[in-house]
Amino acid sequence: MRLFLRYLRPVLVFLGGFTLLTGVIYPLLVTAVAQTLFPHQANGSLIEQDGLILGSELIGQPFDDPAYFWGRPSLTQPSPYNAAASAGSNIAPSNPALAERVAARIEALAAADPTNRQPIPVDLVTASGSGLDPHISLAAAEYQIARVAVMRGLDTAVVRRLVTEHTEGRTLGVLGEPRVNVLRLNLALDALTGVQS
Repeated sequence: MRLFLRYLRPVLVFLGGFTLLTGVIYPLLVTAVAQTLFPHQANGSLIEQDGLILGSELIGQPFDDPAYFWGRPSLTQPSPYNAAASAGSNIAPSNPALAERVAARIEALAAADPTNRQPIPVDLVTASGSGLDPHISLAAAEYQIARVAVMRGLDTAVVRRLVTEHTEGRTLGVLGEPRVNVLRLNLALDALTGVQS
């Protein structure tokens, strides 16, 4: 029994010590540093307007009104852009279901802008791996400028300028491609045309 207690005591001390260190001290330290140095990011990169939270810079939102820029399709369940169920479709390129989804999206884009004969950028017809992507490529934004301008009664140059103003560069100057945050761009459109969000 003494031998058992002799070995049990250090085990319990280590268990208690590491539980305190990794379960209490470390999370509190990381939270304090994040809240001090990066409060916007630490609190979800929320987009707020007039005291209302309209969304997050990190999570897409569904737009299907032709007067707005559309983001990438989302296949999260049970609703699009569900952050609690982030996932891709895991459908292989050879699967007919993928071709059907892409065809349906092409049809929706064509119905929203029947005169547009430009090639449709791939990110407007395929979901991202997370299903939450809030960005579109510059090509996807360019594809939609004329439609949005007509629907809003704006000159295409004005809408193109908004796209340019809301274009984010490569991460750290080298990673990824320039992109446009769809929610931020659509909020800027609403502000420009006096639409309440």
